[in-house]
Amino acid sequence: MSDKETLIKSTDTVSNGDVESVAGKGDASGTNNPDEHFDVHLNKRKYYDIEKSPKAEEVFKWQREHIKVKDQSKDGYPLNIIIDPAMREMYQHVHAQGLTNVFDRWEQQEKIRCNFCVQGLSCQLCAQGPCRISAKVPRGACGVDAHVMVARNFVYRHVTIGTSANMFHAMQAARTLKAAVQAPESGLKIRDRDKVLKYAEMAGLNTSHDVNKVALDFVNWILEDMGRPYYEESAMVEAFAPAKRKELWRKLGIFPGGGNSEVAYAQTKCMTNLNADPIDFLLTSVRLGIINEYQGLFALDILQEILMGTQKIATKKQNMGLLKPGMVNIITNGHMPLTAHVVMDLASGQEWQEKAKKIGADGIQILGHVCEGQQLMNYEGTQEMNAYGGQEGEWLSEEYLFATGAVDLFMFDYNCTIPTLPLYAKRFGTTMVSTHEVIRMPGTEVVEFKPEQMKEQAAKILDMALEAFKKRKSENRETYIPPYTTECMIGFSTESVKAALGGTWEPLLDAIKKGSIRGIATIVGCTTAVYGQGGSNILAIAKGLIEKDILVLSGGCTSSVMQYTGLTNPQAAEECGPGLKAVCKALGIPPVLSYGACVDIGKMTHTAKELADALGVDTNMLPIVIGAPEYLEQKAVADACTAIALGWLVHVAPVPSVTGSDVVVKTLTETTETLGLGKLMVELSAEKTIQIYVDHIEKKRKELGL
Repeated sequence: MSDKETLIKSTDTVSNGDVESVAGKGDASGTNNPDEHFDVHLNKRKYYDIEKSPKAEEVFKWQREHIKVKDQSKDGYPLNIIIDPAMREMYQHVHAQGLTNVFDRWEQQEKIRCNFCVQGLSCQLCAQGPCRISAKVPRGACGVDAHVMVARNFVYRHVTIGTSANMFHAMQAARTLKAAVQAPESGLKIRDRDKVLKYAEMAGLNTSHDVNKVALDFVNWILEDMGRPYYEESAMVEAFAPAKRKELWRKLGIFPGGGNSEVAYAQTKCMTNLNADPIDFLLTSVRLGIINEYQGLFALDILQEILMGTQKIATKKQNMGLLKPGMVNIITNGHMPLTAHVVMDLASGQEWQEKAKKIGADGIQILGHVCEGQQLMNYEGTQEMNAYGGQEGEWLSEEYLFATGAVDLFMFDYNCTIPTLPLYAKRFGTTMVSTHEVIRMPGTEVVEFKPEQMKEQAAKILDMALEAFKKRKSENRETYIPPYTTECMIGFSTESVKAALGGTWEPLLDAIKKGSIRGIATIVGCTTAVYGQGGSNILAIAKGLIEKDILVLSGGCTSSVMQYTGLTNPQAAEECGPGLKAVCKALGIPPVLSYGACVDIGKMTHTAKELADALGVDTNMLPIVIGAPEYLEQKAVADACTAIALGWLVHVAPVPSVTGSDVVVKTLTETTETLGLGKLMVELSAEKTIQIYVDHIEKKRKELGL
C-alpha cells in the first residue's frame, strides 16, 4: 500500500464524535471525489427542456431591461440575477438534474451563514478558541478586543494571501522567461524585445548586451528583489513607483522591502499575543498593497508580455457558442497562461490539425476561460494563432460550461478552478489536466509545470485532448451548446491606448479637461453568486457611469460581463452621455476598454501613473475611482490595498468582513485619506454607487481646477 493510500485509509477510521461526517449519510453528497459518487454523475439522461434565453439580437435589450428590476433578492433567485444568456440556459439544465452548482450552493450557505464571521469577529488562531466577540462578550480568551481581531483577520486572512498569490504568479513568469533564454528547445521565446530593454534600463541594468543576456539579468534582478529582507527597501518599488508616492510611503514608514520577507513579517505580526495595535495592522495592509503591485501584478504583467507579446487592439468573440461539436475543444483556465500559449502555438501547426482530422474531428481549437482567456485574447503574440477559438466566460460559468458535454479537455493552473469540476468531468466526459504543482484535483491528470520542457508537455496535453474527443465520438454523447456569442473590442493597455492616441496622452487629457470625459472608473475583479450580483451589479454600475460621461476600464471576470452585455463593442457609444459618446465615435472605440485579466490591474495603475506624470500631479489627484463591485477572494482585497496606497477611492461589494470594528471601518473609509492615501468605500446599491463615483470624480476635478 502506498503512503497516499495509507493516509486515505487512516482518515476513514477517524472518529467524528457526535458531528455528522462531512461526506453526508453514506451518499457521498459532501465530497468532491468523483470515485465516491453514485449514478447522479454517471447517468445518461437527456438534456432537460430549457427555457431559452432571448434571441442573440435581442439579448442586449433584454439585459438592460432586466437590471431595471429593483427586486433581485432571494425571490426568483438565481435567474433574476444571471444575465449571461448561455449561463441561464445551462443553469436550468444542471439544476433540473440535481447537480451541485455554484448558485444553488450559495443559496444553501446563506441559510446557515455565521454573522460573527461576516463581521470579522471570530478567531481560530490559538488553542483557546475558536473565540467570537459580541457586546456581551467583548474580548477573546486571550484578551483580544474587536478592533484587533477584525484588523488582524483582515491582514492574515485576506491581504497576506492575496499578495502571496500575485507574487507567486510573478515568480512563475520569471521562471518561464529564464527558461526561454536558457532552453530554446522549450518552445518559449521572447516576443517583445523592446519591453525587455525598456524595463531593464529602468531597473538600472546594462542594456548594451544581447537581448537574451539582458532578459536574464532582468529576471535575476526581479527574483533577487523578491527575496530581499523586509528591512531593505525594494529596488522594484524604487524603480517603478511614482516619485511623490515614494516620499509619502517613506514618511508613513510603509515603504516595503522584499515581498517574501514582507509577507512573513506581516504574518508574524498576526501570531497570537503579538501585535495588539489595529492601526498598525491596517498600515501593514497598505504596505503589502505596495508589494502586491510592484513585485506582483506589475512584475508579472511585464514578464508575460515579454513572452506573449504586448496587448494589441483587435475584435474577438466570446461565450459558449464558440464551442463546436465537431472540433476538439480544449479550455484553458486560470490566471497563468504560460503553458497554454505553447499548447496553442503547437496546435496551430498543420501537424496537430491533421492529427485531429485523422480521428474524425474538424480540427483543434483552444478557448480561454476566466482571466487566462482574457490574457490570451489580448496578447498580440497569441490572439492571431489559428488554433485560438476565443474566450468562454467568467468563473461562475465553469460547471455550466462542462454541462454542454462539448469540452474535451480542461487544462487548469493557478486560481479559479472550482472544486466540484471533477464531478462534472466524470458526468460529462471531460479530461481534466493540472498544469501547475500548486493545484490538484481528485481524479484528474497532471502535467507538471516545467518551463524548460513546455513543448514536450504541450504535446502530451494535445494527445490527451485527441483521446478525449475519440471517446466522446465513440460514445455518441449528446451535447448542447447555447448559441450565444458577442463580438468585442479588446487589447487595451497603456501602450496600445497611447499608440491609438498618436503616441501621446494629450487627446485623452484634453477630453478630460474639456469635460467630454468627466473621469475614469476601473471596474475590475470577480463576479459573485450573491443576491443582486451575478453580473447584474457590474452591468448596472458600468451602464450608469458611461451615461454620466465616465470612461470605464475593465479587468477580470468583469471583462466577461462587459463583453457578453455588449459594452465592449463600439456600438455601445450610443448608450453614453453626449461627451463620451462623441469621443468614442471619433476614435471608433467602446465606452468600456477591456484591459484583460484581474492581474492586468497592474497595467491600469501604470496608465494612471503616466496620466499623473503628464498632468504633473500625484496619483491621488486624478479623477478616477477603482471599483470591485462583485469581489470574490483574497487577491481582490490585496488589490484594494494597492489602490489605497496609490491614493484612490476603492469600492468593494459585497461588504468585506470588517464591520465588527468601528475603528477599522473609520480608518479604512476616512482616516487613510487624511494621511494622503486612498480610502475604502462599501455600497451594495448600484444607484448609490454610481452617485458616489460621480461625486468623487467631480471633487477631484475641482481640486485640479477643471
